[in-house]
Amino acid sequence: MNAPQIIQGGNYKDHRGQVTFNNQFDLTPIKRMYFTEHFSTDAVRAWQAHDIERRWFVCAQGAFEIKLVAIDNFSDPSDNLEVLNYILESENGNVLCIPNGYANGFRALENNSKLMIFSDYEFGANPNDQYRFDKSKWTVWN
Repeated sequence: MNAPQIIQGGNYKDHRGQVTFNNQFDLTPIKRMYFTEHFSTDAVRAWQAHDIERRWFVCAQGAFEIKLVAIDNFSDPSDNLEVLNYILESENGNVLCIPNGYANGFRALENNSKLMIFSDYEFGANPNDQYRFDKSKWTVWN
């Protein structure tokens, strides 16, 4: 199984404003994109997983805490799996690559944060590749 990875972005500021970029992010496998926006830091979206689909997360506004778990058995995953923690912020242009086989959960660290999500499959292409687990299965969300 591939490991999650942060693809480093950057930004450039001058008197006109700021450009945020990620020149290392290869968009070739992308089939669709969508946004999720959290109006408050109280909202948690967890845990959703894909055995086939791969995703990339980019913080378009604000900041997010993202947690990942490598699923050992999609029918009955262990309760003691290692939780990987990431922070994505809109200012740096970083992309979090989430390989297939991982469950993800996330929450905004700032009100009105927006997460842009890319997928390598079209919507509905894998209807049996959506797994959901209780949000408190592997971690306590603050």
